[in-house]
Amino acid sequence: MSTTISNTPAEIVDVAKDALLHKAKAPLATKVTSAMFAGAMIALGFVFYVTSQNGSAGMPYGLAKVVGGIVFSVGLGLVVITGADLFTSTSMTPILLKDKLISPVEMVLHWVVVYLGNMLGAFLIVLFIFFGGTAHQGHGGWGAVVINTALSKTSHSFSESVCLGIMCNIFVCLAVWLAYAGKTVSDKVLALTLPIGAFVATGFEHSVANMFMIPLALLLKGQADPAVMEAMAGTDISGLTISSYLIHNLVPVTIGNLIGGSIIALGMAYWHRERAHHA
Repeated sequence: MSTTISNTPAEIVDVAKDALLHKAKAPLATKVTSAMFAGAMIALGFVFYVTSQNGSAGMPYGLAKVVGGIVFSVGLGLVVITGADLFTSTSMTPILLKDKLISPVEMVLHWVVVYLGNMLGAFLIVLFIFFGGTAHQGHGGWGAVVINTALSKTSHSFSESVCLGIMCNIFVCLAVWLAYAGKTVSDKVLALTLPIGAFVATGFEHSVANMFMIPLALLLKGQADPAVMEAMAGTDISGLTISSYLIHNLVPVTIGNLIGGSIIALGMAYWHRERAHHA
């Protein structure tokens, strides 16, 4: 490895492969635990995002979204620094398949375990937030941000959500790729913050983050707390349903996330292989 203060682009490929292979080959209990923590950490990032958007109506739209995007990056920062297993970045494992370091069955099983583990971890935070009454903050404004965000996320067509999922994970995987260049905590956090801020601010779709936001919104809709409903100012929330979550968001966004992760993993690996071949 290089003695420079950061890994070179070619070295990042090896670092990425080592990290992905370590997670793919981990014992099942380790995979599940790691995935649950990752889902919870991404949910915590969205908790921070919601807080930042509560009362932001007076700010310019773009500025408010940029603030929200930057604060959300704490979620991926926690994942990267702790080494937890997040579905969106684990979608880069086709780089291992290409080099025959894992089999197709191993890759798919790993994806399934991490996906379900992320979902469970995110939902645990949903329960803590819901029963902790966090939605009542800001005279119900906190809960209103959650419901309005979920309404926006479930309003896309299937094809739109696939595209938004692709764009999200291009940013997420580039953020993780940049973090692999760093050798210190501050390097890694600084490298990933702006790419994550960019995808959140622009409204791209992250399947694991949505495993927190939309189920929480569905619970708040069912609860119909007067303060939250008043803060919604009469907004029609009838379109927020479990079916709209699955059909217009979770399924297509997951497909898009897998495509986006594969594009970055295979693209970067091929690019640097060709560079080395012609060096």
